[in-house]
Amino acid sequence: MKRLLFAPSLALFLAPAVAQTPAPATPPAYNAGGLPRTPTYGAVEGQPIDARAPEKKTDTRQFPQQTRAPYRHASDFKTTVLADNLHATWASALLPSGNVLVTERLPGAFRIVGKNGASAPLSGLDGLKVSTPMTGLLDVVLDPAFASNRTIYFTYFEYHDKTVYNTAVARAVLDEGANAIRSVRVLLKTLPFVPNDQTLSAGTKTGGRIAIGADGFLYVVTGDRDNAGSRPWAVAQYLDTHLGKVLRITKEGKPAPGNPFTGQAGALPEIWATGFRSPEGLTFAPDGGLYEVEHGPRGGDELNLIKKGGNYGWPFISHGIDYRSAPIGEGEVARPGMEQPVYFWSPSTAPGGLAFYKGPSKAWAGSAFVGMLNGRMLSRIKLVGGKVVEEEALLTDMKQRIRDVRMGSDGALYVMTDSGGTSITETTPATGQLLKLVPEK
Repeated sequence: MKRLLFAPSLALFLAPAVAQTPAPATPPAYNAGGLPRTPTYGAVEGQPIDARAPEKKTDTRQFPQQTRAPYRHASDFKTTVLADNLHATWASALLPSGNVLVTERLPGAFRIVGKNGASAPLSGLDGLKVSTPMTGLLDVVLDPAFASNRTIYFTYFEYHDKTVYNTAVARAVLDEGANAIRSVRVLLKTLPFVPNDQTLSAGTKTGGRIAIGADGFLYVVTGDRDNAGSRPWAVAQYLDTHLGKVLRITKEGKPAPGNPFTGQAGALPEIWATGFRSPEGLTFAPDGGLYEVEHGPRGGDELNLIKKGGNYGWPFISHGIDYRSAPIGEGEVARPGMEQPVYFWSPSTAPGGLAFYKGPSKAWAGSAFVGMLNGRMLSRIKLVGGKVVEEEALLTDMKQRIRDVRMGSDGALYVMTDSGGTSITETTPATGQLLKLVPEK
């Protein structure tokens, strides 16, 4: 079983953890008339952790390992709570000092979490020079040479009158001692600038995750910003917009050399891959592969291996259905020339952050960790030969939405819970937690 520890500064204020217990042999029936609810996860060796019926009536997997991998317990672990009073947290980055830089989504703020908990918001965000009343923050990553140049890259959006403007990419220099960011520079404002109407809640389908490749370029993923329906806006297929894409840019914000659509008439040169719905995680695996997780509609949440010029099919193919039970488009799950997900979840568990384990534990070697929002757990999936061969539900006793997962240079896994629901506002309670997980073998 996992063991829960508390950071010394918080030990007197946090309640003891409730032990994780195996799920009942027969989980409660799924209510097919409503949206997917949080399941009771199974823990029977060789059986899938989710016994609910999939959203589509038939088995839509295109190869045997594409969904419902068998359960296997890999290792017990201990958890330390580093902070429990974060507001609308979205991303984190482990600093060389041992502190953790975190973002809060709306109102946007950077904070540094250390031995004494979370700092006041960092100054300097006004360096973005936005014209709207409020700025929202999304992802943050450190430059590979951060120890010498102190450079961070982050994504943000502008917010006004319940309208979320499109995702933008910026960089800055972190002055940890002064609790500030400096030399702020906007690298890219994705197009169109105002892609949605006021029916969408703050932060809906923005994407915004960043990964830095071994080639030194920034990979940034964006959502399609459609407001849902059985016939979604096919903007993720259009090459004259950044919506629903993986972008590849230089650290100066220019299109990276070698992008697949450079020079093509009507195509934006930053585009690396197309056909995404609502991306929530993006990271490189130890073997160099770039992986993304995204929300499907109702069912069909995906883990994708990103290929240069790949088309991932949305909204023409999906393993899910419309929220009102209708098929998406023609109800297709595959088309020639469109990539299949490496793995999908149905009913939806709403994947959040994504990280591959790169620490010393042999038990967790080859594993990826996916935070689940609606699913309220941390999924450990093991890949062998590019296929998912096992899955395990962790942190289920917390019953928290897990937004962000990061691999620390210290060999630990850092997990952040989301204190909000599906909508994040300035009144979202400041109850988000930052956790440190260390496997016992």
